[in-house]
Amino acid sequence: MANSPFIKDVPAARALQAWRAVRDATGCPARLPVVRVPVADAAGLVTAEPVWATRSSPSFDAAGMDGIAVRAADTLGASETTPVHLKRDGYDVVDTGDPMPDGRDAVVMREHVHYVGETAELRAAVPPYQHVRSIGEDVSAGELLLPEGHRLRAADVAAAAAAGATHLLVRRRPQVTILPTGDEVRPIGTQPGPGEILDTNSVMLAIQAREAGCEARCLPVERDDPDRIASVVKAAVAGCDLLIIVAGSSAGRDDYTASVVAGLGTLAVHGVAVRPGHPVVLGTVDQTPVLGAPGYPVSAALTFDIFAEPLLAELAGAPPRARPRITARLARKLASPLGMDDWVRVRLGVVAGTTVASPLPRGAGVLTSLVRADGLLVVPAGQEGHHAGEEVEVELLRGIDEIAGTIVAIGSHDLVLDLAASALRADNPLVTLASSNVGSLGGLVALRDGLCHVAGSHLLDPATGEYTLPYVDRVLGGAGAAGAAVVRLVHRDQGLIVAPGNPLGLTGIADLARPGVRYVNRQRGAGTRVLLDYELGRLGISPAAIGGYAREEPTHLAVAAAIAAGRCDAGLGIMAAARAFGLDFVPVTQEPYDLVVAQTAMDSPLLAPLWSLLRSDRFQASVTELGGYSTKEMGLRIR
Repeated sequence: MANSPFIKDVPAARALQAWRAVRDATGCPARLPVVRVPVADAAGLVTAEPVWATRSSPSFDAAGMDGIAVRAADTLGASETTPVHLKRDGYDVVDTGDPMPDGRDAVVMREHVHYVGETAELRAAVPPYQHVRSIGEDVSAGELLLPEGHRLRAADVAAAAAAGATHLLVRRRPQVTILPTGDEVRPIGTQPGPGEILDTNSVMLAIQAREAGCEARCLPVERDDPDRIASVVKAAVAGCDLLIIVAGSSAGRDDYTASVVAGLGTLAVHGVAVRPGHPVVLGTVDQTPVLGAPGYPVSAALTFDIFAEPLLAELAGAPPRARPRITARLARKLASPLGMDDWVRVRLGVVAGTTVASPLPRGAGVLTSLVRADGLLVVPAGQEGHHAGEEVEVELLRGIDEIAGTIVAIGSHDLVLDLAASALRADNPLVTLASSNVGSLGGLVALRDGLCHVAGSHLLDPATGEYTLPYVDRVLGGAGAAGAAVVRLVHRDQGLIVAPGNPLGLTGIADLARPGVRYVNRQRGAGTRVLLDYELGRLGISPAAIGGYAREEPTHLAVAAAIAAGRCDAGLGIMAAARAFGLDFVPVTQEPYDLVVAQTAMDSPLLAPLWSLLRSDRFQASVTELGGYSTKEMGLRIR
C-alpha cells in the first residue's frame, strides 16, 4: 500500500477467495461449534450431523378418514343397485388417526355409509388400504430424514419430532457484532445537529444478520480515534464470529478501518470492484473475520449481501440463501461504469404480460432505494449498461404476487402520485403504485414502448399553449395516440420555490437572470423544464443567462431540498414541494397534470382501484390539503 491507500479494486469473487485464504492461514474456525438443542428450539439452525428416523411415522396402520374400518373383501359386488350390508360385527367405527382394528384393511368415509339400524349399507366396493395410512408411510425407522448442513424449517422440525427425535445436533447461531464509527454519527433517538447523521446502519445490519439466522449486537458509536477503535476491535473479536466495522473503510483522513485491521491482524482486501460498496475492508483479527463496511447505507447493505452472507453460511455449513430470479424488460436506459460490478435496485411490475424493471436512484446514500426495491439487477464489470427495453435478469426481493399487483407509473414526478401509492396500499396490501421519475417525455416514450401502465405528463406545447395532448399525438403516433386514454389528475400551481421570506425578492421568471441568483433546474424532458424554457423564450432570456441552469434534480422535492439546504436560491416547482420544506412560493402559472394510459389497460382490474381512488371525496380532500392543487377535474377522462 505504499503508493495508494487501496490495495486494488478486486473483483468480488476474488475478494471472497482472498478473504477465505487469509481466514484459513490465520486459523479462523472453518465451522461453528456444535450444540445439542431440544427439537422445538432448532428452527433456523443448521444440522451438524445427519438426522435418522428412530421410529416409523406413522408407527401403526392408521385410519386416514373418519368412517368405518372394514375388510375390503367383504365389500365386493357392492353397487347402487346391489348394496352390501355389514352387520355390527363386520365393521368398526374409526376417526382419522385411529389405529386400524385387527382384521380390517380399508376405511369407508362416513358420508358414504348408510345405516339401517346398526347395519352398515355400502353402495360401492372399496379396494384394500383405501384411506389407510400404512406403517412408515411418512418415514420408516432407519431412514435418512435430513442430511448434515440442512437449515431447519418448521416442517423439518415437525418431521424430526415425528421420527422420534427429541434433541438435534446443530451448529450454534453465528454471533455478529457491529461497531459503528464516525465523529458525525449519533445514536438513534438523539437529535442530530448540523453535519451529524443517525446510526441507521447498525440497526439495518443487525436485522440483516438476524434474518440470516444469526444473533447480533450493536456496540456504541466510536469516534474517529484509531487507538480507541483498535482497542474496541481487539476486545470485540473475542466474543463474536464476525465483526462488522461500519464506516472508516475508505481513504479519507479519518478512515482508519484498514489500518486498524492491518495493525491488529491481517488485511486481505481493501477496495472491491463493486458499485455501490467499493471501499470494502476484509481481513482477520485474532482468528476472527472482520468486515469493514462503507458508511453509506446502500453500500453497507450490499456489502453484507455480497460478503457477510456467504461467510456466515460457510461457518454454518449450509448453502447461502438463493433468491429466485426472473427475466424483465428494462424501463429506461441504464448506464454503468466499466470495471465494476454494478448492483442496481429496481422496481418491478407486469405490463401486458411482461415483467418490467424500473431502476431506482443509484446513490450509495439513497436509503429509500432499499425500501422501494423489488429486485436486484447486476451489470457485470465489463458491460457499460443496458438500453431501454432490453431483457435483463433480476434477483427478486419481493414475492411474485406483490409484483403482479403493481401499477407501473413512469413520467413526471408529482406528490399526488406518492399520496395515491400510500392510499392504495392502505386499502389493499396487494396493490402497489410504483412511480419512476424520468420526466413527462420519458414517461410517454415508456408508454409507447409498452414499459408502463401509466405515464404522468404535464408537457406544454409552446406552439399551441396546450398541455399533454399534442405530445401524445407526437410521441405515440397515429395508431398509438388513438389507442391512448388521457385522464386528468389535478391542476397544480407551478412557481418559484424560494427560501423563507423570499430574501432575494424574486417576483417571477425574469428575476432568475439577475446576477448572483443560483437556480436549480429539472432534467431534460421534464414538463417543468419545458415550462421554464417556454417562459424564458417568451421573455427573450437565454438559458445561458440563468446561473445554475445546468444543475438538474429529478423531482420537485429534490429541488426544494436543495433550496432548503442553502445550495440554491430558486427553482421552478410545485407549491406542495415548497410547503413540505417550509419554503416560500412565488406563483408563475397553474397547469394541468394528466395520466396517459394505453386504452387496453384503461379498464383492466389492475387499474380499477386507482380510478376508484381518484373519485373518492376523502382522497381529493387529502390532495387539497397538500396545497397548490385543484381536484375539480380529478379522474375526468379528457380523451
